Amino acid sequence: MTATKEHLGTGRRKRAIARVILRPGTGEFKVNGRDSKEYFCERQLWMERINEPLLRANVAEKFNILVNVHGGGIKGQADAIRLGISRALVELDESNRPLLKSLGMLTRDAREVERKHYYRRKARKMPQYSKR
Repeated sequence: MTATKEHLGTGRRKRAIARVILRPGTGEFKVNGRDSKEYFCERQLWMERINEPLLRANVAEKFNILVNVHGGGIKGQADAIRLGISRALVELDESNRPLLKSLGMLTRDAREVERKHYYRRKARKMPQYSKR
C-alpha cells in the first residue's frame, strides 16, 4: 500500500476555522463533503478569492483539496480557506512563501467583532444624551 503525501494548512478569520488538506490529484475541491461551487453558490467572488493562491502558485489542477470549515459566516469561511490553502502551499514548497507573502495571503486578518458593553446599545453606541 502506497502512502500519498498530504499537505495540511489551517486558516482562521473572524469566528471561522478551516482545516485544508492538499493531495495530489485532478483538481477536485470539496468543502464539508460538498463541491465548492455548490457550497459557495451565492457569490463567484468568494470562489475567486479561494482559488487565488492556487492560481498564483501555478498548481490549480494538480491537487485535490479537502476542506473542513466551521464557525462564522460564509465570507469569513472563504477567507479562512484561502489562508489555509496558502499555508498548505508553503508546506508543499517553501519557494512559494515569498510570492504568497508579498500578495498578503499568509497574513491572518485578526479583526474580530467587539463585544457589547453594558449601558450601551451596541459595542460603542451610547444612548442619546439629554441635558434636561
